[in-house]
Amino acid sequence: MIRVFIADDQLLIRQGLRALLDLEPEIEIAGEAGDGEETLQNIASTKADVLLLDIRMPKKNGLDVLRELSSRNALPPTLILTTFDDADVVIDGVRAGASGFLLKDVSYEQLVSAIRAVAAGETVFQPAVTQRLLRASERMRTSFDSLAEPDRLTEREVEVVRLMAGGYSNREIAHALSTAEGTIKNHVSSILSKFGVRDRTRAVLKALEAGLL
Repeated sequence: MIRVFIADDQLLIRQGLRALLDLEPEIEIAGEAGDGEETLQNIASTKADVLLLDIRMPKKNGLDVLRELSSRNALPPTLILTTFDDADVVIDGVRAGASGFLLKDVSYEQLVSAIRAVAAGETVFQPAVTQRLLRASERMRTSFDSLAEPDRLTEREVEVVRLMAGGYSNREIAHALSTAEGTIKNHVSSILSKFGVRDRTRAVLKALEAGLL
């Protein structure tokens, strides 16, 4: 069972997400909040496995929530709920520890798949949002630990990081490239090492900055 906490200031959005997720027997709603302060006060007691987080909330916004939970080492795998107007804010959110992002008009299937992915330690980059970030990449500068001059990726590693940016899991990448999932895990580990980053999210941001996507 995956326990999900929903943080969004719009009641209709929260109700819609709850109604969709109630259709999935493997997912349970752990709790919900309408602002950042309420999220910070309540999420720990719910023992949520995944946080669905709106960036634009009153009192404390989504970035404040991410940073404070990260500082407490209490941030669960987090999906940012966004619109096309939030590209720069999304970049800051992922840097602050989010596991990925989804548009608010995401389909039921995409939502459930994304929740399962981040609960399993994967990163989710919805392609439509990734394209927006690509157009903003000239303004990006990494603000997390990474190598200033990363080691060169192999052709296969470039293929893998591009599929990572498309939101694909290791299993899906393995299927797309007709290889074993264990091989993809090795490629991902190599990519993280060559970029000098600690997780898939930062690897994709580093690839964006390096012009590989």
